[in-house]
Amino acid sequence: MSGRRPSRGRGPSGGRGPWRSLRHRSMRWWSLANLVSNVGTWMQLTAQNLLVLEITGSAAMTGLSVSLQAAPGLLLGLAGGAAVDAWPRRLTAAVSQALLGVVAVVTAVLIALGQLNVGVLMALAVVTGLIATVDAPACALLGNDLVPPRDVPSAIAVGSLVHSVGRLGGAAAAGVLVSWWGAGAAYAANGLSFLFVAAVIPFLRPAAGAVTVEPVSPPGRAAGKVAGAPPAPARRRGTGARDGLVFFLRRPRLVALAGITALSSVFGRNYTLTLAVLVTGPLAGGAAEFGAVSTVLAVGGVVGAVLAGRLTAPTVRLVGTMAAAGGVLQVAAGLSPSLLVLLVLLVPMAIVESVSDTAGTTVLQTDPPPRMRGRVLGVWRSVSTGWGLAGPPLLGLLIEWAGVRGALVVGGAVIAGAVLAGALLHARRAAPAPPPATPTSATTSAPTPQPTRTSTETSPQANTPASTPTAPPLFPSPRTAPHDSLTRVP
Repeated sequence: MSGRRPSRGRGPSGGRGPWRSLRHRSMRWWSLANLVSNVGTWMQLTAQNLLVLEITGSAAMTGLSVSLQAAPGLLLGLAGGAAVDAWPRRLTAAVSQALLGVVAVVTAVLIALGQLNVGVLMALAVVTGLIATVDAPACALLGNDLVPPRDVPSAIAVGSLVHSVGRLGGAAAAGVLVSWWGAGAAYAANGLSFLFVAAVIPFLRPAAGAVTVEPVSPPGRAAGKVAGAPPAPARRRGTGARDGLVFFLRRPRLVALAGITALSSVFGRNYTLTLAVLVTGPLAGGAAEFGAVSTVLAVGGVVGAVLAGRLTAPTVRLVGTMAAAGGVLQVAAGLSPSLLVLLVLLVPMAIVESVSDTAGTTVLQTDPPPRMRGRVLGVWRSVSTGWGLAGPPLLGLLIEWAGVRGALVVGGAVIAGAVLAGALLHARRAAPAPPPATPTSATTSAPTPQPTRTSTETSPQANTPASTPTAPPLFPSPRTAPHDSLTRVP
């Protein structure tokens, strides 16, 4: 079911076309299912906000429902990622999608029966967030498992484009469904979208060359155990979640990626807040002008996703370069004298943001060993939820202190300056140390003569049969260590 077609580009993977991952039949089906699921998710989220407002009449309660749904990701993201590594991936994704569909359908039934109150709605939001702690990393990695490693950046770029289209389509569809049949219709439609994805997953098959990932052996059961061997020492109970955190913290490129993304998210990505204030304030615009700004950002994001799809092996350096470029453009946007200048600057801003996101996601999902990727995504979900919740309030305080233009300028300068400082520090640490000076001496000791072997002396290798391999070194060098070969990105 791989559906391979003749390649038109360079190399066995079909060149560097942005849509090359769609050459594989399973990836096309997965992208279609993803689009349906994203449309349904944004329909439900839009309907949920409207429903909370209708029941309570409080904007604060609406924000609380969103926070409750995000809270499990902050607190239990690492455990969810560990579960993804421990369980078969396709089964995990199918079950989590089916459970999310059941929650959505139950909510629709409660709305139809008039039995939904704010307490039940908040509880359902928490349940949805709990399931999503497993569903999000499982579905993110499942798409990558369907294509060869060279096509993973294309798969992520396609997923980013599908997400953008699904967000626009879902919000528009929610407006139609809610106005005609009420919020329950949006929940029911989302439930059907989840069940569609769950039905598609069992038929997906990896393409030729894709990396096959086996679930991590449960505690107490060692993989590849030799019959008759003594039992392995008992290890602590659990799913190995702590191992994921330790790996993440000991991986400099992942720590650097987290720092760059956190700064960009807090000081540079909240355009719905900063640009709304800039357009309606200093630039004296209104809803129509802000709509134009949102449209330009969306178009630039699509262009960036297409460009990012041509990447084959993105690096943290590329992510940092794009983030620094975005920071410089943000400084210029904060100083924009007119709406026209702002619109011109927003196109490259959206492009570099999209390329940076796709490159960063590719590094995050391909740098760890295959059996560690769920836990690494779990760590990422926890920390990204943290800065996602903390970012808007901090940026709001910065706007109150420095004004919206000052917030854009300061935020962009912080991002660009931090990336530049990190690059200089990395270059300094990576610079080779100067060779030690060779001491000169008037008298040099003569070389010690080596004893001459007689014909009766033989080396150990001489007595070793040719068919017996030489024992491997006890301590392999970092260049040949098995772990390094698994984790290094070409």
